Amino acid sequence: MATVTALPLFHLYGDPPDDQAFDFIHVETISSRSSIHDWTIRAHRHRNLFQILLIEQGGGEMNFEAATIAFEAPCAILVPPTTAHGFRFRPSVTDGWVVSFTEDAAEAIGDRRGEALARLKALAFDPVVPLPADHRRVSTFAAELHDERSLARAGYRIAMRGLLALIAVEVARMAASRARADPLTPTDATVVALRTLIEEHFQSERQLSFYADKLAMTIDRLNDHVKRATGVTAGHLIRQRVLTEAKRQLVFTNQPIHEIAYDLAFSDPSHFARFFRKQTGSSPHEFRAARGG
Repeated sequence: MATVTALPLFHLYGDPPDDQAFDFIHVETISSRSSIHDWTIRAHRHRNLFQILLIEQGGGEMNFEAATIAFEAPCAILVPPTTAHGFRFRPSVTDGWVVSFTEDAAEAIGDRRGEALARLKALAFDPVVPLPADHRRVSTFAAELHDERSLARAGYRIAMRGLLALIAVEVARMAASRARADPLTPTDATVVALRTLIEEHFQSERQLSFYADKLAMTIDRLNDHVKRATGVTAGHLIRQRVLTEAKRQLVFTNQPIHEIAYDLAFSDPSHFARFFRKQTGSSPHEFRAARGG
């Protein structure tokens, strides 16, 4: 097996990362890109793109972090920025749309504080959203978005933002209905800020005191606030982010386990193994072996 030390990072699949992308909205058919890759999109990440896939026919399976999830049309698939994902589409019969947009473009969906994107991220914990048999409304929006981008008529950027908002709202409504949640309920600003800090610092900072200080809160107040808003503690959010990264490295790379432990700032591999077993019920070796590693 070839040595791979990190998940590929792309702008759009196969394109180099573009950290300067701003107000970016892109739409294409699923077949246009996947057909030239044998209908397989290998596991990768996007640093600053959120994606909504609309599967209108066919199906397949996806890698979503360390999980493998089957999907069948009609459905939508939500992929937040930085999430490890890949697809194996059913050849020749699968089609639909892939809508990709930078986080700043999500301002068109709601407001300028990032709440709209945070709502979509929260709903994406379970990425596959079944669509009703009559899903023509959201499909029509995607087709119109494609036309606006292709024709580039006067005012097309404004039109694209509006259509993106309509697509996102429709999918969020369906996802929230599945989750029995209100897609328009504002997200908790403290939880959003905490998740952002965790994403930036989880590899070096595990102490809750660090995050509480950054948010100008006591540890107890932060834990109580997060527990009321999410049902879990702030410490749980930190541990889950570390666990997600550990699973990524175990599944998508063949980096030695002791190196993964040190990369994730564990004092030694045995400490990492105890942490991993406590969270998953299996050792890192067992987890990797069960997934063909």
